[in-house]
Amino acid sequence: MNVADVQGLAARIRAEIAKTVVGQADTVDLMLIALLAKGHILLEGPPGTAKTLLAQTFARTLGVSFGRIQFTPDLMPGDIVGANIFNFQTSSFTLTRGPIFCDLLLADEINRTPPKTQAALLEAMQERTVTLDGKRHELGERFMVVATQNPIEQQGVYPLPEAQLDRFLFKQTLSYPSATEEKAIVARFGGRTGQPDPVEMGVAKVVDAAELAAIADLLASIRLTEEIGGYVVDIVRGTRESADFETGVSPRCAASLATAARARAVLNGRDYVIPDDIKALSLPALRHRVILSPAAEIEGRKVDDALNTLISQIEAPR
Repeated sequence: MNVADVQGLAARIRAEIAKTVVGQADTVDLMLIALLAKGHILLEGPPGTAKTLLAQTFARTLGVSFGRIQFTPDLMPGDIVGANIFNFQTSSFTLTRGPIFCDLLLADEINRTPPKTQAALLEAMQERTVTLDGKRHELGERFMVVATQNPIEQQGVYPLPEAQLDRFLFKQTLSYPSATEEKAIVARFGGRTGQPDPVEMGVAKVVDAAELAAIADLLASIRLTEEIGGYVVDIVRGTRESADFETGVSPRCAASLATAARARAVLNGRDYVIPDDIKALSLPALRHRVILSPAAEIEGRKVDDALNTLISQIEAPR
Protein backbone atom coordinates (compact mmCIF):
# COMPACT_ATOMS: atom_id res chain seq x y z
CA MET A 1 0.00 0.00 0.00
CA ASN A 2 1.46 3.38 -1.02
CA VAL A 3 0.23 6.97 -1.08
CA ALA A 4 -1.17 6.68 -4.61
CA ASP A 5 -3.12 3.56 -3.63
CA VAL A 6 -4.73 5.37 -0.71
CA GLN A 7 -5.62 8.33 -2.92
CA GLY A 8 -7.33 5.96 -5.35
CA LEU A 9 -9.31 4.25 -2.60
CA ALA A 10 -10.39 7.60 -1.17
CA ALA A 11 -11.57 8.78 -4.58
CA ARG A 12 -13.65 5.62 -4.99
CA ILE A 13 -15.17 6.05 -1.53
CA ARG A 14 -16.11 9.65 -2.35
CA ALA A 15 -17.70 8.51 -5.62
CA GLU A 16 -19.78 5.84 -3.86
CA ILE A 17 -20.94 8.27 -1.15
CA ALA A 18 -21.96 10.77 -3.84
CA LYS A 19 -24.57 8.25 -5.03
CA THR A 20 -26.67 9.01 -1.95
CA VAL A 21 -25.33 12.26 -0.46
CA VAL A 22 -25.29 15.51 -2.41
CA GLY A 23 -22.45 17.84 -1.43
CA GLN A 24 -20.82 17.61 2.03
CA ALA A 25 -17.38 17.10 0.46
CA ASP A 26 -15.53 18.62 3.45
CA THR A 27 -17.41 16.36 5.85
CA VAL A 28 -16.61 13.26 3.80
CA ASP A 29 -12.92 14.19 3.80
CA LEU A 30 -12.93 14.62 7.59
CA MET A 31 -14.60 11.24 7.99
CA LEU A 32 -11.90 9.67 5.81
CA ILE A 33 -9.17 11.33 7.87
CA ALA A 34 -10.82 10.16 11.10
CA LEU A 35 -10.98 6.63 9.70
CA LEU A 36 -7.29 6.59 8.76
CA ALA A 37 -6.29 8.16 12.09
CA LYS A 38 -8.49 5.72 14.07
CA GLY A 39 -10.50 8.59 15.49
CA HIS A 40 -14.15 9.41 16.06
CA ILE A 41 -16.16 12.26 14.57
CA LEU A 42 -19.08 14.34 15.83
CA LEU A 43 -21.45 15.81 13.23
CA GLU A 44 -23.59 18.75 14.31
CA GLY A 45 -26.31 20.29 12.20
CA PRO A 46 -30.03 20.86 11.86
CA PRO A 47 -32.29 17.87 11.16
CA GLY A 48 -32.55 16.78 7.55
CA THR A 49 -28.98 17.56 6.47
CA ALA A 50 -28.11 13.89 5.71
CA LYS A 51 -26.02 13.22 8.83
CA THR A 52 -27.48 9.76 9.39
CA LEU A 53 -27.52 8.86 5.70
CA LEU A 54 -23.88 9.91 5.39
CA ALA A 55 -22.84 7.59 8.23
CA GLN A 56 -24.82 4.67 6.78
CA THR A 57 -23.33 5.16 3.34
CA PHE A 58 -19.81 5.53 4.72
CA ALA A 59 -20.13 2.20 6.55
CA ARG A 60 -21.43 0.58 3.37
CA THR A 61 -18.37 1.67 1.36
CA LEU A 62 -16.07 0.19 4.02
CA GLY A 63 -17.92 -3.11 4.19
CA VAL A 64 -17.77 -3.08 8.01
CA SER A 65 -20.38 -4.18 10.54
CA PHE A 66 -22.70 -1.27 11.28
CA GLY A 67 -24.60 -0.49 14.46
CA ARG A 68 -26.97 2.31 15.28
CA ILE A 69 -28.20 3.69 18.58
CA GLN A 70 -30.99 6.27 18.66
CA PHE A 71 -30.23 8.24 21.81
CA THR A 72 -33.29 9.22 23.86
CA PRO A 73 -33.78 10.69 27.35
CA ASP A 74 -34.76 7.28 28.80
CA LEU A 75 -31.85 5.31 27.28
CA MET A 76 -29.80 3.40 29.87
CA PRO A 77 -26.10 2.35 29.74
CA GLY A 78 -27.13 -1.31 29.46
CA ASP A 79 -29.05 -0.49 26.29
CA ILE A 80 -25.72 0.46 24.73
CA VAL A 81 -23.16 -2.04 26.01
CA GLY A 82 -25.45 -4.98 26.81
CA ALA A 83 -25.61 -7.11 29.97
CA ASN A 84 -25.03 -10.56 31.40
CA ILE A 85 -28.44 -12.28 31.56
CA PHE A 86 -29.05 -15.34 33.75
CA ASN A 87 -30.08 -18.38 31.73
CA PHE A 88 -32.29 -20.63 33.82
CA GLN A 89 -31.85 -23.57 31.42
CA THR A 90 -28.07 -23.64 31.83
CA SER A 91 -27.94 -22.03 35.32
CA SER A 92 -25.30 -19.61 34.05
CA PHE A 93 -25.01 -16.06 32.84
CA THR A 94 -25.00 -15.36 29.10
CA LEU A 95 -23.61 -12.19 27.59
CA THR A 96 -26.19 -10.27 25.58
CA ARG A 97 -24.14 -7.86 23.48
CA GLY A 98 -25.43 -4.35 22.94
CA PRO A 99 -25.36 -2.48 19.62
CA ILE A 100 -21.95 -1.03 20.52
CA PHE A 101 -20.37 -4.33 19.43
CA CYS A 102 -19.73 -3.38 15.81
CA ASP A 103 -17.07 -1.75 13.64
CA LEU A 104 -18.81 1.54 12.92
CA LEU A 105 -21.34 2.84 15.43
CA LEU A 106 -23.79 5.59 14.53
CA ALA A 107 -24.66 7.39 17.76
CA ASP A 108 -27.69 9.28 16.48
CA GLU A 109 -28.69 12.49 18.30
CA ILE A 110 -26.17 11.70 21.01
CA ASN A 111 -26.99 14.85 22.99
CA ARG A 112 -30.60 13.80 23.62
CA THR A 113 -29.59 11.43 26.43
CA PRO A 114 -28.34 12.35 29.94
CA PRO A 115 -24.61 12.28 30.85
CA LYS A 116 -24.99 8.99 32.77
CA THR A 117 -25.81 7.15 29.55
CA GLN A 118 -23.28 9.07 27.46
CA ALA A 119 -20.60 7.90 29.89
CA ALA A 120 -21.16 4.33 28.68
CA LEU A 121 -19.24 5.30 25.54
CA LEU A 122 -16.12 6.65 27.28
CA GLU A 123 -14.20 3.40 27.64
CA ALA A 124 -15.26 2.18 24.22
CA MET A 125 -14.12 5.34 22.46
CA GLN A 126 -10.77 5.57 24.23
CA GLU A 127 -9.71 1.94 24.69
CA ARG A 128 -12.00 0.16 22.21
CA THR A 129 -13.11 -2.23 24.94
CA VAL A 130 -16.25 -2.70 27.05
CA THR A 131 -16.14 -3.92 30.65
CA LEU A 132 -19.14 -5.95 31.84
CA ASP A 133 -19.16 -7.41 35.36
CA GLY A 134 -15.40 -7.00 35.59
CA LYS A 135 -14.60 -8.70 32.27
CA ARG A 136 -13.17 -6.79 29.33
CA HIS A 137 -14.53 -7.39 25.86
CA GLU A 138 -12.63 -6.18 22.78
CA LEU A 139 -14.46 -4.10 20.19
CA GLY A 140 -11.77 -4.31 17.53
CA GLU A 141 -8.97 -2.05 16.40
CA ARG A 142 -11.12 -0.37 13.72
CA PHE A 143 -14.02 0.55 16.03
CA MET A 144 -15.22 4.03 15.11
CA VAL A 145 -18.02 6.25 16.40
CA VAL A 146 -19.83 8.63 14.07
CA ALA A 147 -22.08 10.68 16.34
CA THR A 148 -24.70 13.20 15.30
CA GLN A 149 -26.15 15.92 17.44
CA ASN A 150 -28.63 18.72 17.08
CA PRO A 151 -27.46 22.28 17.82
CA ILE A 152 -27.41 22.91 21.56
CA GLU A 153 -29.92 25.75 21.17
CA GLN A 154 -32.67 23.27 20.25
CA GLN A 155 -35.09 21.83 22.81
CA GLY A 156 -34.53 18.54 24.61
CA VAL A 157 -30.75 18.34 24.32
CA TYR A 158 -27.99 17.94 26.93
CA PRO A 159 -24.47 19.37 26.58
CA LEU A 160 -21.97 16.53 26.16
CA PRO A 161 -19.49 16.11 29.06
CA GLU A 162 -16.02 17.55 28.39
CA ALA A 163 -14.43 14.12 28.88
CA GLN A 164 -16.55 12.68 26.09
CA LEU A 165 -16.05 15.61 23.74
CA ASP A 166 -12.29 15.20 24.13
CA ARG A 167 -12.56 11.68 22.75
CA PHE A 168 -13.85 12.94 19.41
CA LEU A 169 -11.07 13.67 16.95
CA PHE A 170 -13.24 16.13 15.02
CA LYS A 171 -16.42 18.10 15.37
CA GLN A 172 -17.83 19.10 12.00
CA THR A 173 -20.64 21.62 11.70
CA LEU A 174 -22.98 20.89 8.79
CA SER A 175 -25.01 23.67 7.24
CA TYR A 176 -27.90 23.71 4.83
CA PRO A 177 -27.00 22.91 1.21
CA SER A 178 -26.57 25.57 -1.42
CA ALA A 179 -29.44 26.34 -3.80
CA THR A 180 -27.80 24.28 -6.56
CA GLU A 181 -27.26 21.33 -4.21
CA GLU A 182 -30.82 21.54 -2.90
CA LYS A 183 -32.19 21.45 -6.44
CA ALA A 184 -30.10 18.33 -7.05
CA ILE A 185 -31.51 16.77 -3.87
CA VAL A 186 -35.09 17.46 -5.00
CA ALA A 187 -34.38 16.09 -8.48
CA ARG A 188 -32.80 12.91 -7.10
CA PHE A 189 -35.06 12.16 -4.15
CA GLY A 190 -38.24 14.13 -4.84
CA GLY A 191 -39.98 11.11 -6.34
CA ARG A 192 -38.94 8.61 -3.67
CA THR A 193 -40.76 7.62 -0.51
CA GLY A 194 -39.03 6.84 2.75
CA GLN A 195 -35.37 7.09 3.71
CA PRO A 196 -32.88 6.52 0.85
CA ASP A 197 -31.21 3.10 1.13
CA PRO A 198 -27.49 2.96 0.19
CA VAL A 199 -27.88 -0.67 -0.92
CA GLU A 200 -30.81 0.10 -3.21
CA MET A 201 -28.92 3.06 -4.66
CA GLY A 202 -26.01 0.85 -5.67
CA VAL A 203 -23.41 1.90 -3.08
CA ALA A 204 -20.64 -0.72 -3.20
CA LYS A 205 -17.92 -1.83 -0.83
CA VAL A 206 -14.58 -0.23 -1.70
CA VAL A 207 -12.01 -1.42 0.88
CA ASP A 208 -11.53 -4.43 3.12
CA ALA A 209 -9.99 -5.00 6.55
CA ALA A 210 -6.57 -5.94 5.14
CA GLU A 211 -6.36 -2.71 3.14
CA LEU A 212 -7.37 -0.63 6.17
CA ALA A 213 -4.63 -2.32 8.20
CA ALA A 214 -2.09 -1.61 5.45
CA ILE A 215 -3.12 2.05 5.42
CA ALA A 216 -2.52 2.24 9.18
CA ASP A 217 1.01 0.92 8.65
CA LEU A 218 1.59 3.50 5.91
CA LEU A 219 0.41 6.33 8.16
CA ALA A 220 3.15 5.58 10.67
CA SER A 221 5.78 6.18 7.98
CA ILE A 222 4.56 9.68 7.03
CA ARG A 223 7.17 12.26 7.99
CA LEU A 224 6.31 14.92 10.55
CA THR A 225 9.29 17.17 11.29
CA GLU A 226 10.21 18.46 14.71
CA GLU A 227 9.31 22.00 13.59
CA ILE A 228 5.78 20.99 12.58
CA GLY A 229 5.42 19.02 15.81
CA GLY A 230 6.36 22.20 17.64
CA TYR A 231 3.75 24.10 15.61
CA VAL A 232 1.07 21.69 16.83
CA VAL A 233 2.19 22.20 20.42
CA ASP A 234 2.20 25.99 20.02
CA ILE A 235 -1.42 25.95 18.83
CA VAL A 236 -2.54 23.60 21.59
CA ARG A 237 -0.77 25.53 24.34
CA GLY A 238 -2.05 28.77 22.88
CA THR A 239 -5.62 27.75 23.69
CA ARG A 240 -4.63 27.40 27.35
CA GLU A 241 -2.91 30.78 27.48
CA SER A 242 -5.39 32.86 25.46
CA ALA A 243 -7.70 35.20 27.35
CA ASP A 244 -10.50 34.18 24.97
CA PHE A 245 -10.74 30.69 26.46
CA GLU A 246 -11.61 29.60 29.96
CA THR A 247 -10.52 26.03 29.18
CA GLY A 248 -7.92 25.00 26.62
CA VAL A 249 -7.40 21.65 24.93
CA SER A 250 -5.68 18.54 26.27
CA PRO A 251 -2.40 16.82 25.32
CA ARG A 252 -4.58 14.11 23.77
CA CYS A 253 -5.66 16.70 21.21
CA ALA A 254 -2.05 17.51 20.29
CA ALA A 255 -1.22 13.87 19.58
CA SER A 256 -4.49 13.31 17.70
CA LEU A 257 -3.99 16.42 15.57
CA ALA A 258 -0.53 15.23 14.52
CA THR A 259 -1.91 11.82 13.53
CA ALA A 260 -4.78 13.42 11.62
CA ALA A 261 -2.31 15.66 9.77
CA ARG A 262 -0.46 12.56 8.60
CA ALA A 263 -3.74 11.15 7.30
CA ARG A 264 -4.53 14.38 5.45
CA ALA A 265 -1.06 14.36 3.90
CA VAL A 266 -1.69 10.86 2.52
CA LEU A 267 -5.08 11.86 1.08
CA ASN A 268 -3.36 14.76 -0.65
CA GLY A 269 -0.68 12.54 -2.19
CA ARG A 270 2.23 13.35 0.11
CA ASP A 271 4.43 11.27 2.40
CA TYR A 272 5.20 14.28 4.60
CA VAL A 273 3.16 16.77 6.65
CA ILE A 274 3.13 20.49 5.85
CA PRO A 275 1.85 23.40 8.01
CA ASP A 276 -1.27 23.68 5.85
CA ASP A 277 -2.31 20.21 7.07
CA ILE A 278 -2.25 21.48 10.64
CA LYS A 279 -4.08 24.70 9.76
CA ALA A 280 -6.81 22.91 7.82
CA LEU A 281 -7.56 20.48 10.66
CA SER A 282 -7.11 22.77 13.66
CA LEU A 283 -10.65 24.15 13.65
CA PRO A 284 -12.54 20.83 13.56
CA ALA A 285 -10.03 19.32 16.01
CA LEU A 286 -10.23 22.15 18.55
CA ARG A 287 -13.70 23.72 18.41
CA HIS A 288 -15.39 21.16 20.66
CA ARG A 289 -12.55 21.04 23.18
CA VAL A 290 -12.39 24.71 24.20
CA ILE A 291 -14.72 26.80 26.34
CA LEU A 292 -15.01 30.53 25.78
CA SER A 293 -14.13 32.81 28.69
CA PRO A 294 -16.96 34.87 30.23
CA ALA A 295 -15.38 38.05 28.81
CA ALA A 296 -15.37 36.61 25.28
CA GLU A 297 -18.99 35.51 25.65
CA ILE A 298 -20.03 38.99 26.83
CA GLU A 299 -18.36 40.44 23.73
CA GLY A 300 -20.38 38.03 21.58
CA ARG A 301 -17.34 36.14 20.32
CA LYS A 302 -17.82 32.79 18.59
CA VAL A 303 -15.58 29.80 19.25
CA ASP A 304 -14.55 29.45 15.60
CA ASP A 305 -13.71 33.16 15.33
CA ALA A 306 -11.59 33.07 18.49
CA LEU A 307 -9.75 29.98 17.26
CA ASN A 308 -9.10 31.47 13.82
CA THR A 309 -7.66 34.57 15.49
CA LEU A 310 -5.39 32.45 17.67
CA ILE A 311 -4.17 30.28 14.78
CA SER A 312 -3.44 33.33 12.64
CA GLN A 313 -1.24 34.77 15.40
CA ILE A 314 0.97 31.68 15.70
CA GLU A 315 3.83 31.63 13.23
CA ALA A 316 3.96 28.52 11.08
CA PRO A 317 7.29 26.87 10.29
CA ARG A 318 8.72 27.43 6.83
